[in-house]
Amino acid sequence: MFIRALIPPILEVSNMNFFEIVSTHLQSLTDNERKLFDYIVKNMIDVQGMSIREVSATCFVSTATFLRFVRKIGFSGYSEFITVLKFTTRDNASEARDQANNQFVVNQSSYREDYLKNIEETVHVLRPEVLHQITAKLSHTRTIFIFARGLSKSAARYITNLYQLAGFNVSFPEDQLYRRAAMDHITAEDLILIIDYTGEEVEFVNLIQQVFKEPLNRPMVLSITGADNNTIQNLSDINLYTFFDQIRSKEGVEISSRVTAIVIMELILYQWLDE
Repeated sequence: MFIRALIPPILEVSNMNFFEIVSTHLQSLTDNERKLFDYIVKNMIDVQGMSIREVSATCFVSTATFLRFVRKIGFSGYSEFITVLKFTTRDNASEARDQANNQFVVNQSSYREDYLKNIEETVHVLRPEVLHQITAKLSHTRTIFIFARGLSKSAARYITNLYQLAGFNVSFPEDQLYRRAAMDHITAEDLILIIDYTGEEVEFVNLIQQVFKEPLNRPMVLSITGADNNTIQNLSDINLYTFFDQIRSKEGVEISSRVTAIVIMELILYQWLDE
């Protein structure tokens, strides 16, 4: 009993994943606390080298406010918070190196756990109020325009079919030429969905900038990207970030799973149907 009391709490959680610790606390976060959480997720590596005063100043909150936030998401203090961030990013980097070195020589049960963890973490960070905002837009949407390239096109095809079956008018121009042509037909009553895990596809960045040229009469731009801070994420009206493991074939082709993008759009559709 007394021995346990003398063990610093950090030793009990230092081998745990950041997202596993915070997952049970996300639903209780306020809007401002959710912004702090989003900043941490998008800047996990940078935050590790910052003091609590530096992070607080960057987020425009007091150190006391940030410390309350840290405790609210499951940590005893800032030191424990930073240590777990370091363990999480270290483990992720180690897994990425293993995949790069071994390609598909990965423990099957371990990969299954990581695969399911990516889905779970993606779902956990979805904010109910943001989902309601999207479903409200869907109720008054004329056409959903979906833009995707590479492997993301496979997920886009499934999402297109799913939403068409639910009664939506969906346009998915698969080639760049058709995407350019589609821009002439998009109105303020439409919804643009961009699926790009890197969040840096130049064509889509230019597309968003073109849409924003008429700020008072334009469609909503919804994007699905990776959790890292990226350009498309910052330009979109609403960004839903996803977690995934970057995987390449032996030939170097990027074949990372797009299932989390499908999960996000399925949840949005099912909530729209429920409402």
